Amino acid sequence: METTTGALVVGAGPVGLMAAAELRRHGAECRVIDRLPAPTGWAKAVGVQPRTLEIWEQMGVAGAAIAAGVWLRGQVRFTDGVASGTDELPVPDSTYGFLALPQYEVERVLTERLERLGTTVERGVELRAFTQDADGVEAILTRPDGSAETVRAAYLVGCDGAHSTVRHGLGLSFDGDRFPEEYMLGDVEVDWSMPPGYVLRFLTETPDGGDDPLVCVPLPGHNRYRLSMLAPPDLRKEGGPGHGIVTDRPGPALDRLQEVVNRLIPGKPALGNLRWSSLFGISHRIAGRYGAGRAFVCGDAAHIHPPTGAQGANTGMQDACNLAWKLALALRGVAAPGLLDTYDTERRPVGEEVVGRTVRYARTQTIGDPGESAATRLARDAQLLVAYPGSPLSGQALGHPGDLDGGPRPGERAPDARGLTREGLGFPVRLFDLLQDHTLILYAGSVAGLGDVESWAAGPVRVLVVLAPDVPRPDLGVPVAWDTAGAFRDRYAAGEGAAYLIRPDGYVGFRAQPMDHAAVTEHLRRTFHHED
Repeated sequence: METTTGALVVGAGPVGLMAAAELRRHGAECRVIDRLPAPTGWAKAVGVQPRTLEIWEQMGVAGAAIAAGVWLRGQVRFTDGVASGTDELPVPDSTYGFLALPQYEVERVLTERLERLGTTVERGVELRAFTQDADGVEAILTRPDGSAETVRAAYLVGCDGAHSTVRHGLGLSFDGDRFPEEYMLGDVEVDWSMPPGYVLRFLTETPDGGDDPLVCVPLPGHNRYRLSMLAPPDLRKEGGPGHGIVTDRPGPALDRLQEVVNRLIPGKPALGNLRWSSLFGISHRIAGRYGAGRAFVCGDAAHIHPPTGAQGANTGMQDACNLAWKLALALRGVAAPGLLDTYDTERRPVGEEVVGRTVRYARTQTIGDPGESAATRLARDAQLLVAYPGSPLSGQALGHPGDLDGGPRPGERAPDARGLTREGLGFPVRLFDLLQDHTLILYAGSVAGLGDVESWAAGPVRVLVVLAPDVPRPDLGVPVAWDTAGAFRDRYAAGEGAAYLIRPDGYVGFRAQPMDHAAVTEHLRRTFHHED
């Protein structure tokens, strides 16, 4: 039997669920399969970055995630059992804080969103092989009853982890190395009176001069933490560990975790109510390309690295967000030639930077780069500095040097702006409330400064007009907001007659001052197919 679909997403972890939910949100058809019969219930990834929460807000899941998580306040460091420093974790400017949310909750929230969009994960279904041609991908699936199914998909998205069948099928390289250490993870309750919301890092020097670390990350629930520590020699795999969670050996018992706690934490607080445990190894690798033809890889299928700074799952979910809106346009038949190539162009350098940074952090047991300010480090770890300045989808047209200086540059994240007002609303709104798909923001201090709004509205993107506070209500036929608090002008450094094109993933695609209809139209040809 052969069936068809728009996109076949392989893997229903956080990255695959994100890819599928974003495809559906943008109106694309997809199927999601996962070889496991049920979610794992693992607390493997536990940190959600502010940038991910911004994306989740646009998806409509940020509220559910926040309700299920714990805000991280900072970290307390201990050296040889003595507190050696506290690092507070403030909320980055105009965005969310850092959220501790175990992977099983991330998967629940995204699965529920996907189901509301009309798509259910097909479990116990495995991708066995695939081929592709100029028009699509033919995938062979094995169903739970052992029967085979042939699926004809326009595109294939591999979110199937470090041992990705999709990556192997494409013949992509996955260069890197592994760390020799093997670790233990445990999701437990700890009987102590430590301040809630803080990551606790214990570090003791071993007799041979090495480090003996223990990291405790708070989870939802009273005194519940995800503990990470070195595995004792008798539990380690001969020849060194593989990457990720070990599935062919049992997780450590509670008493093995307690042994490490007794050795490293004064007072030997008791552990209890073990929900989950595992052994795991760490590698660092990155795919030579993030796709070939009509098949792509995201998340661990494309890059793996140490968990320092909770970068992995967040980077993978943002891979999926970047790819999904482009695939949705391609499935609608309106994508410009080469649009899908920009997925690798934009996201692979991000993966390279994250792999390099986390490896460096893991080897030095530090967070942050030499000479980097605390504010810059915070924004980088929050993934607010991810940008695509060299992308073909990033451009500008400025009338004078210095125009829009201080505002977000092409390829950078579009910041929020608060205090906007709209007719009929007795309360202010945020810019993020008004963004939808591709949004072209036209800012002006007068109606005359807008020019011919109808010509802008006739294009393939949604138009939003933002006016200075004292401009009378115009009749434009497009959504209008007033910059009553001046926040948009300040955040975007907008003068009279400025235009900003915001992409569906929240990045600035193009900016112009003064408004240049021809330049914007020409730039949009890099994204949207144009019939000459």
